[in-house]
Amino acid sequence: MFSSIIKRDGRTQSFHESKITDAIIKCLQAVGEEDRQRAVELMLDVIKKIKLYFKEDSFTVENVQDIVETVLIEQGLVKAAKAYILYRENRSRLREARSELMNAVSEILHETKRDNANVGNSPSAKVLQISEIASKNYYLKRILPEKEANAHISGDIYIHDLSWYGKTLTCLQIPLDKLLKNGFNNGHGYIRSPKGIKTAASLAAIILQSNQNDMHGGQSFAFFDRDMAVYVELEKIKQEEFIRQSLKKLGLCADEEKIKTLALEHTKEETFQAMEGFIYNLNTMHSRAGAQVPFSSINLGTDTSEAGRMVIECFLLAYEKGLGKGESPLFPNICFKLKEDVNFEKGDPNYDLFQLSMRVACKRLFPAYSFMDSSFNKPYRNEEVAYMGCRTRVISNCNGPEVTNERGNLSFTTINLPRIGIRAEKDISLFWKYLDEVFNLCIEQLITRYNVQKKLKVKDFPFLMGQKLYLDSEDLSFDDPIEKAIRHGTLTVGFIGLAECLYALMGKHHGESADAQAFGIVIIGHLRRRCDEVSKKYNLNFSLLATPAEQLGGKFIQLDADRYGIIPGVTDKEWYTNSFHVPVEYQISALEKISIEGAYHKFCNAGHISYVELQSAPENNLAAFESLIRAMAEADMGYAAINFPVDICKDCGLNGLIKENTCPKCGGTNISRVRRITGYLSTLDRFNDSKLAEIHHRQIHQSLN
Repeated sequence: MFSSIIKRDGRTQSFHESKITDAIIKCLQAVGEEDRQRAVELMLDVIKKIKLYFKEDSFTVENVQDIVETVLIEQGLVKAAKAYILYRENRSRLREARSELMNAVSEILHETKRDNANVGNSPSAKVLQISEIASKNYYLKRILPEKEANAHISGDIYIHDLSWYGKTLTCLQIPLDKLLKNGFNNGHGYIRSPKGIKTAASLAAIILQSNQNDMHGGQSFAFFDRDMAVYVELEKIKQEEFIRQSLKKLGLCADEEKIKTLALEHTKEETFQAMEGFIYNLNTMHSRAGAQVPFSSINLGTDTSEAGRMVIECFLLAYEKGLGKGESPLFPNICFKLKEDVNFEKGDPNYDLFQLSMRVACKRLFPAYSFMDSSFNKPYRNEEVAYMGCRTRVISNCNGPEVTNERGNLSFTTINLPRIGIRAEKDISLFWKYLDEVFNLCIEQLITRYNVQKKLKVKDFPFLMGQKLYLDSEDLSFDDPIEKAIRHGTLTVGFIGLAECLYALMGKHHGESADAQAFGIVIIGHLRRRCDEVSKKYNLNFSLLATPAEQLGGKFIQLDADRYGIIPGVTDKEWYTNSFHVPVEYQISALEKISIEGAYHKFCNAGHISYVELQSAPENNLAAFESLIRAMAEADMGYAAINFPVDICKDCGLNGLIKENTCPKCGGTNISRVRRITGYLSTLDRFNDSKLAEIHHRQIHQSLN
């Protein structure tokens, strides 16, 4: 009798006939025949064939399984043979998943993957990413319908944040005013409403951190200036009373106007320190078990009250000052709202704050700018559309009020546009056919995921739902499913690589050819119309996103290069171009780029962003900087920013463009290089390989005089 067998990994282990018998019994049971005696007889037939074909201990597990299949078929047990084949396939998939998982874990333990530039290389980050890999494998192998899983694996589509698939939602515009007014509980006790601006700012940071622990995406305040202004007013009242009481204790008196003036000065000092502390917290306060700081964004710029203006001014001054050694803060992302009659023209009440914002942006890269009077934002002018730093926008709602606060994106899935262009082989009719097929698959996938998400319960989100942050969650109890609330969120179809898609179809991208630009607008317009159609069909908020391609640009192009080879202008580099952008390596003027990309913003109602690249910080040319912002507004953009290198010596705090590896001021070599990536800021050492390659190929868009 045989004593050993060779496993798939080459190791030898003891041979047990009972394992063959057990496997055959399972196959017989699967087809309604449970006969142990029959199974033993079949096992003996298998042993005979092993003896016939193999020498002692020279056969493998695969050899034995092949013989089992043969014996079942020879004995006329075709259904049992099919069940055994399925059994083998399932076992193979499980082994493959385990192998992939172990390889991924090994890689992460060596160095944290750089798919997300906000995740560091700490032990917590490694544990987070290992758990994400395990979760992703589970959903792909066990939960997703095979068609959807295969489309993701092969690269037709990309299901974002797959490791969080059935656990949570993406992002939220947090109702800061409600939480500060009513107080909240983040799991360790009730936090009462603050009485001053410092406490309010500290609690605002805690709120962002607490909700980040319940979600995988961005956390944002839509009306930061308005919501914090309440506590500036309370601070002023507190300061006035403190001065009066202090004077009374000293037996002194003072003119009431002088008291108010002095109190206002103290209030401004407190507000500046509060904003400075808020910025410090968001760059040091970690979430997700310590793996990263929150993906935080704030929107401000349009509150014209004295207190609101003070919040805007003090925040911008604190952000301009930077961190302890003058380093540029990476968070929060700042979205400065530009609005006619409020801050966009000379004479507007907040025009001076717009000027200050540009001065800060010319040094720190933020703020970015959102345009309240663009054709698609102006209908909500009274509500005011808010963005997140990565570009996310949420406003229209087929299930309730069209508001920004208390809503967010539920999940999104991206279409690989270049692949569709490659497959069509310049046949436009085939292109439309393939595009609609992939779009329909995206919708199916988003609905599949929504049907999982809607069954989650309030207790699964102790802060997000427990503190009633989502619209229509007020009446939900601890054990209630969350569908009533999340039907107000958005389900989003994204796209990547319009430029490469156009090149595959037409031989030129939209930066090179007016015809390609016209066709690009038709493509993206078609996707938006399809989103609107399915919104009406399913009564859910489907929307179109200009996908932030942080790691996806590299993943898609590698898959396509492997499948279709190197295609000039399409797969001959390390990244696909972000959403509808003109390729970064293409030389074009700033105004031309703005004009071309501006045409796409109105279609991407789930979010969009455009950039202009400058050689260095334009600190001494604010007029030219402003001209670019105004050109963006005229091009009907919704959200945009201006990029340039920000290098920082961590030894002496020198900011600017440091070309060498040593600081020209102190000679230090501890140089941090901050760049914008998919909307937010990070340092180059955290960029993945495809994004690093893209950064090095970015061309300067000449425009400043």
